[in-house]
Amino acid sequence: MRTVAAFTDTYLPTVNGVSYTVRTWRRHWRRRGGRMPVVYPDGDYRPAAGEYPVSSVPFPFYRGFRLGRPTVPNGVREPRPEIVHSHTPFALGLAGKRFVSAIDAPLVASYHTPAGEYAEYISGTFAGPIERIADRYERWYFRTADAVVVPSETAAESVDSGPTPVYVVPNGVDTDRFAPADPDAVAAFCDRHDLSEEPLVGYTGRHGHEKRLEEILTATAGLDVSVVIAGDGPARPALERRAETRPDVSVLDFFDRDTLPTFYTALDAFLFPSPVETQGLVALEAIACGTPVVAAEDGALVETVTDGETGTHFPPGDSDAFRAAIDRTLAEADRLPTRLPRRRRQLDVDRSIEALESAYSSVLGASTG
Repeated sequence: MRTVAAFTDTYLPTVNGVSYTVRTWRRHWRRRGGRMPVVYPDGDYRPAAGEYPVSSVPFPFYRGFRLGRPTVPNGVREPRPEIVHSHTPFALGLAGKRFVSAIDAPLVASYHTPAGEYAEYISGTFAGPIERIADRYERWYFRTADAVVVPSETAAESVDSGPTPVYVVPNGVDTDRFAPADPDAVAAFCDRHDLSEEPLVGYTGRHGHEKRLEEILTATAGLDVSVVIAGDGPARPALERRAETRPDVSVLDFFDRDTLPTFYTALDAFLFPSPVETQGLVALEAIACGTPVVAAEDGALVETVTDGETGTHFPPGDSDAFRAAIDRTLAEADRLPTRLPRRRRQLDVDRSIEALESAYSSVLGASTG
């Protein structure tokens, strides 16, 4: 197996789909005998062998994110990586780009989230110009890479990489970890967090404004359900203020990875109104735990969720349709074949690692051809 140096602007202890994906891919790549050192912004996390934090400063517009100094730690240089895989076009993505020039290796760039999406976190009249600048910069970065990796066909259609080849590599789910939890563990979890065991609907993950989590509160108002929203992010304070008048709503912190399967299993439906996902890792995790997903019919969630099998779609932004989809999903939950072994095999991260290895081989073949 090859040595691949990964550069990312978000990693542990930051909790989001990118940090989980990088960590999971690294673990499974190493299990197959490869090396995947990772460079990331430092923080309140003790690095393991092969993890290289660089000095960083807080990103002022997004709580929990840090900007790493675009440097290459010495530990990443030897043995010389065959490929550099950047999970960001920004600070540490620039470090990775300079590194490939120094060692004459190909650059693979992952497209996780549209860069312009974060412009909304910068208030005032500057948001529009910043979005346009971010989009142009991202386009330049991807077009100068040797390959772009995306998590879904939807993302492949939306990324503007010019002549750079695009490879679809789903993020994948560790199905050894994410599986239906024991009913006794679910009951204990609900008791511990003072949650109704049924019907219980909710969400966990990053509380970004672009995910439209406030629509969960609008759609569930008046429904005979209990609602739990876990996680953190810029939108959380507004959610907490609205939840103060809703005794049926609980807003909780992030759960650790070992607890998440129990959380997903406790839900009768996972609610995901975000219209901007490039895959939606939390939806995949919920499905792997046998929980149907009520998802906006937009972005990659059109692919991630299959109507009548793993959940129900609704038109994004339509609260009445969202409410009806929740009702329909709860009524049909026992008949949805979310726990089919075939479905779980399709989600397994080992399939993703095989696709990633194939993409790397193609890039190396092109660079030597």
